[in-house]
Amino acid sequence: ALSGVRELSVIATPPVDRLAIRTYVSEFDPVTVREALLREHYRGGQSFFVVPRISDLPEMEAFLRDEVPEVRVVVAHGQMAAGELDRRMNAFYDGQHDVLLSTTIIESGLDIPTANTMIVWRADMFGLAQLYQIRGRVGRAKTRAYAYLMTKPRAPLTPAAEKRLRVLGSLDSLGAGFTLASQDLDIRGAGNLVGEEQSGQMREVGFELYQSMLEEAIAKLKSGEIEGPIEADGQWAPQISLGVPVLIPEAYVSDLDVRLGLYRRLADLSTKMELEGFAAELIDRFGRLPREVNTLIAIMRIKAMCRRAGIARLEGGPKGATVQFHMDRFANPQGLVDFLNDQKGLAKIRDNKVIVRRDWTDERERIRGAFAIARDLAEKAEAKPPRA
Repeated sequence: ALSGVRELSVIATPPVDRLAIRTYVSEFDPVTVREALLREHYRGGQSFFVVPRISDLPEMEAFLRDEVPEVRVVVAHGQMAAGELDRRMNAFYDGQHDVLLSTTIIESGLDIPTANTMIVWRADMFGLAQLYQIRGRVGRAKTRAYAYLMTKPRAPLTPAAEKRLRVLGSLDSLGAGFTLASQDLDIRGAGNLVGEEQSGQMREVGFELYQSMLEEAIAKLKSGEIEGPIEADGQWAPQISLGVPVLIPEAYVSDLDVRLGLYRRLADLSTKMELEGFAAELIDRFGRLPREVNTLIAIMRIKAMCRRAGIARLEGGPKGATVQFHMDRFANPQGLVDFLNDQKGLAKIRDNKVIVRRDWTDERERIRGAFAIARDLAEKAEAKPPRA
């Protein structure tokens, strides 16, 4: 859908009379747990108590029997015999028990309208989407539901776990699934789509080039300009890999939608004047540019220069850079020979790649060196060949 292959539909309208789930994030507190379970019990409802591991079940079962003896507890987990598990789940559904103490086996395919309180122990050990699914087991009727996401007392949380819990605690409105998915994408990243283990066309051309080619083909198909395959040598984008951080940090621009919009705008900029104007706007809106953003803008300048030079891929490291031309062709072969001669033995061609040896001690030298290589090749590519 993000590429335009399919339309994107967001279902944000809840069922009639459905109430949002009240979500609380806190350290584990026996008094809070007791009050929550008893409130649900005395209003004629049932509760879930979810733990991340089977080994946590005996401890929590003993806690419930000692601290909340008024409720009837049944335990269920995935290692039980199928018949026994089915019997216990049916008994809970029929109202023979007040609290179902279980692992994550309840996170999908369970619809019990009378269960409207959820306690999650060690919520920091669950993923964001998993917590959202678990929370969705309550609030499936017209009764107000409550979810308590609890962590181990006085135990430090990882930054990612803290962020997951903060996001879920803030999404207490109905129809927030797409927003949560966007936040999950921001926290975990988009995955290893272009890793070395990938295969096929996308691995050969790189994700950015593949995406550009795909968008162009879709646009032409929608407009009726073409009915079949398009030429392979259409729009393309250079791939730059220098081993440096290139991003707009969340600490600099906190809003995800704003960051995505800035990325989209930056992708359309190419000239030095446009990039400097973009940087000036960022400084005016968000303050001084962090190192990652400065590096990102520098990489975009290199990318524009690579486009002029016909460089499809430029990879750089402490010992130099490798250059691969688009379609393995250089616009001015004699200019390429001149470039190699200018390097005084520090550049050579191997496997259709230009290898340039350098000694770059830090990231700044690597960026400057890569820009110089792309600029020199661009000048050679655009130079008119001498007349015979």
